[in-house]
Amino acid sequence: MDVKKIKVLVVDDSAFMRKMISNILESHHLLTVVGTARNGLDALKKIDELNPDVITLDIEMPEMDGLTALKRIMETKPMPVVMLSSLSKHSADKTFESMELGAVDFVTKPSGAISLNIKEIESEIISKVLEATKVKVDLFTKANRTPEYSKASAHRITQNFSKQNQNIIGIGTSTGGPRALQQVITRLPENIPAPIVIVQHMPPGFTESLAKRLDQLSHVKVLEVSDGEKLENGVAYIAPGGYQFRVIETKEGLRAKITKEEPKSGHQPSVDVLFESLANLLNYNLIGTIMTGMGADGANGIVEMKKKKQNTVIIAEAEETCVVYGMPKSAVKTGVVDHVVQLPEIADMIINLLKIRGE
Repeated sequence: MDVKKIKVLVVDDSAFMRKMISNILESHHLLTVVGTARNGLDALKKIDELNPDVITLDIEMPEMDGLTALKRIMETKPMPVVMLSSLSKHSADKTFESMELGAVDFVTKPSGAISLNIKEIESEIISKVLEATKVKVDLFTKANRTPEYSKASAHRITQNFSKQNQNIIGIGTSTGGPRALQQVITRLPENIPAPIVIVQHMPPGFTESLAKRLDQLSHVKVLEVSDGEKLENGVAYIAPGGYQFRVIETKEGLRAKITKEEPKSGHQPSVDVLFESLANLLNYNLIGTIMTGMGADGANGIVEMKKKKQNTVIIAEAEETCVVYGMPKSAVKTGVVDHVVQLPEIADMIINLLKIRGE
């Protein structure tokens, strides 16, 4: 029985890159490259002609760049798009703009004018294109709309955190995470009585741009965490790409421990590593939140948090709002999740748990 292959359109202004990416994708038995395009205008024509299932789209191109093309695609014929981004601050900013416009994910291009080392990211290109076909594209097309939701679940909270304990909030996410983080972090008040520690699966060079982007939009301060940094209430700390992030107790309070290690289950930073460190904190009320993403990272971490702590609440994003219902699904399967809620409810639930009052 023939397996129906996933049709991919490769868009890049470099003939070399078009050839290399096409060869990589064609090497997988489930993928077939139905065409290539040299810029955004060419891509729009090829989409109508070839009706691909997913697109790889370069950001920097002549005549019509990737962002302009992406906007047109999402307005006229929404479909999964994986961006190809150079590793630079300018490209990182453009990458986050593309994800706000509707791109599913991105792959960092190898460095060098002629990218002979593109083979190094072969598995990443293949996996992200395969993942892209599983996402809910309709969620991306509602980027600028706030979904209607009920606050009912936020009012059913029965957890009574110890008033003697301090608080800390942990958040883990992956595919679709930047948009989910924006929904949650921007709704938290600046007087939140807890530091917020975050793992977003992302390569080096991009987490700083993500932090700066969220910081501009949020009441709380958002930054990429540094090794040894003291963790303060009302500040969100994002793990740097390519490093593990742990929270440790010192005489002066909580501090960040940032280390370069072997990836854990393929991830660095890893949600499990961060959450397992939270489980070791004494006399803290813990809130662990797992949001959209592929795989199961965070599932072991929340089990450890629940095993060691009575004052722990675990929240998982509901399937209805997940771009990819992988990590939250794995979290729910552990049996330790306390609340499964839609994305717009998560911030309200955290606020209710900490009994924050408006100014």
